[in-house]
Amino acid sequence: MKALTLLATIALAACSGPAPDTSSDGNMTSAGSVERKATGSASAPRDYTGRWVGVEGMVLDIADAGAPGHYDLTMQWDLDHKGTFDGIANGRTITFIRNDIPETLRPTNGDATGLKYLAGKTDCLTVKPGEGYCRDGLSR
Repeated sequence: MKALTLLATIALAACSGPAPDTSSDGNMTSAGSVERKATGSASAPRDYTGRWVGVEGMVLDIADAGAPGHYDLTMQWDLDHKGTFDGIANGRTITFIRNDIPETLRPTNGDATGLKYLAGKTDCLTVKPGEGYCRDGLSR
């Protein structure tokens, strides 16, 4: 019995050690692996100024408002509605108030806008599904 206890103690000692690092700076995928977040310039502020074009007359013009992280947003978000709003950078997004509702412009691709005409584009801003704007790099 003493030999069995000694053997079990040695086996446990051999298996012990520092626990593996299970911390993550990414998101867990459905397969159980960790999707790492991009670092470096991906989280750096972007230059959003310029014209962004949507569909059916939708357009977004972003101008520097003179203070760091502040923008003047002039937008036509559907056939009947247009306006100018104060935008504030919040990380990689721009927040603004439209019709008393807080809204956020998020960097996406054309597929994420949910608009067929913008599908395949790579430099876009989306407010919500069905409202997005893209640029081709020449519109700044």
